[in-house]
Amino acid sequence: MKLIKLDAIDSTNDFLKGLASKQFVENFTVVSAEIQTKGKGQMGSVWVAEKGKNLTMSVLIKDVLIDLNQIYTLNIAVSLAVVRALQSFKIPELAIKWPNDIMSYNYKIGGILIENSIKIDGSVNSIVGIGININQTNFENLPKGSSLAVIAKQEFDKQAVLVAIVQELKDAMIVLKTNPDSLWREYLSLLFKKNIPVPFELPEGDRFMGIIQGVSDQGKLKILLENDAVVQYNIKEIQMLY
Repeated sequence: MKLIKLDAIDSTNDFLKGLASKQFVENFTVVSAEIQTKGKGQMGSVWVAEKGKNLTMSVLIKDVLIDLNQIYTLNIAVSLAVVRALQSFKIPELAIKWPNDIMSYNYKIGGILIENSIKIDGSVNSIVGIGININQTNFENLPKGSSLAVIAKQEFDKQAVLVAIVQELKDAMIVLKTNPDSLWREYLSLLFKKNIPVPFELPEGDRFMGIIQGVSDQGKLKILLENDAVVQYNIKEIQMLY
């Protein structure tokens, strides 16, 4: 595993993406930073982490996706890799909040952002950004945020968590190529609030109750409504209130 450690950077995803565009970068190269000044989340949201307390990393994954229809399955494989790594550190009640927030109990402890680029030869390079709250304990302005240290009541070795995640990523990529259906089954079994009535909010502010049924092949959330219709929603088309 090639690891590039940085003190401060605007975005580890952007750094790794720029590096890969200029030179050969070996598969599963990792960039980590003590602090990101412009950390990114889904659909342009901002990921903020306290300096030195958390794990902020990006991994280059290539030669895995042979079909663009597998892009969401890659999201699933990455989410499961993170969960499996955290399970090895005995973090309890882990779940994946659609599309790929990592939860413990009802608290968000991590997030994933994957950026894919298609090369001229049709191959796909993926920059996998992963942020995990490790030893941060102050979440005063983030009532739904938590960390491994808060949940488990102990501090953790960030490097050990990083190494565990990368190993699980490598294993998950093998399964993605050989048995992707098994990834889907495991992902759905870990889906946060699945089969439980939950309030949702639309961008216009309208609220309704629904029950998460699963996720489509394209990554849309499938929700059972009160009229027994199942409606699919894209990211940012709906917000879960929990």
